[in-house]
Amino acid sequence: MGPLKSLRILEFAGIGPGPFCGMVLADLGAEVVRLDRPDGAPGSRRDFVGRGRRSAALDLKAPGATEAVLRLAEKADALIEGFRPGVMERLGLGPGVCHARNPRLVYGRMTGWGQDGPLAHAAGHDITYIALTGALWSIGRAGERPVPPLNLVGDYGGGGMLLAVGVLAALLEAKASGRGQVVDAAMVDGAALLMAPIYAMLARGRWKAERGANMLDGAAPWYDTYQCADGRWVAVGPIEPRFFALAAEKLGLDAARFGDRMDPANWPALREALAAAFRARTRDDWTALFEGTDACVAPVLDLREAPSHPHNAARGVFTERDGAVQPAPAPRFDRTTAEPGLPPPLRGEHTEAVLADWGFGAAEIAALREAGAIHAAA
Repeated sequence: MGPLKSLRILEFAGIGPGPFCGMVLADLGAEVVRLDRPDGAPGSRRDFVGRGRRSAALDLKAPGATEAVLRLAEKADALIEGFRPGVMERLGLGPGVCHARNPRLVYGRMTGWGQDGPLAHAAGHDITYIALTGALWSIGRAGERPVPPLNLVGDYGGGGMLLAVGVLAALLEAKASGRGQVVDAAMVDGAALLMAPIYAMLARGRWKAERGANMLDGAAPWYDTYQCADGRWVAVGPIEPRFFALAAEKLGLDAARFGDRMDPANWPALREALAAAFRARTRDDWTALFEGTDACVAPVLDLREAPSHPHNAARGVFTERDGAVQPAPAPRFDRTTAEPGLPPPLRGEHTEAVLADWGFGAAEIAALREAGAIHAAA
């Protein structure tokens, strides 16, 4: 299943963006094997980000384990790891060693600060990476503190997703050149890249550096959220004039009386009118009135509501497996359908099966087991 079904990828177990990248690649059909530490997290069937791959547990301090990983790397198309710079080299598994065994290997590296630079060896998390790019500064209300956008911008959008793009690009190039390469994916780089449209507007004089002062950051009254009579919320975003005119009409407002809606001087009165209008009815009343129109008004759904929305249900945006709801693979393909593969593995659940499938003989597997180099699920 999926367009990547011919690819074999090794994923060194980690947290955040690395596993997210592994999930994306597995969802698209790649055979992804997660290499777990025997003393690492035990794994959970509800860890959706771990879906679609098998787990092999190896103790890299035990005799023969490093050599076993290098043999796996010989058969792999790509490897992804998320350790601090230098860790894989100290394990004897750096790019130079791996490329000596497999020149076509794409070696994907996921870090916060990158493989070089003054902060390369410092600890960090999503919030610190996006703080240095202008992204965190830009999110929040005027006069209030910046708001962390979950860990979507650094870890997942700028991290795991960008790593997946980089690995796929390098794999495509390797198909032509016969040579692999290192993909240095840093969350600080990716978060900055996601901000390219904002920096472009800033350069053109269409964006203010102040937080909460721009069209798309909640300052404009027609691009914001409003509370309804039942305390729930709607999202409002009719940027284009004709869409705004339709929204105003359905709200019973005379848009003309507010003057030029692009002029910030007119925003306070317009915001007050919109807020009063939305407070008059419940969220679901407004949903029924606006849904399917070009007014660009939608209900703000919580995590339990979102999967059952008629549009999400019709498209299969979410899927249910083993009694748990999770986002479905994306994007869609008309021939090579992407579907969730294996359920999230337990640590070491497939150790010996993976080794056998990747060319290890029964005697070799037994020797690794005897040396304590490999472990099965408890």
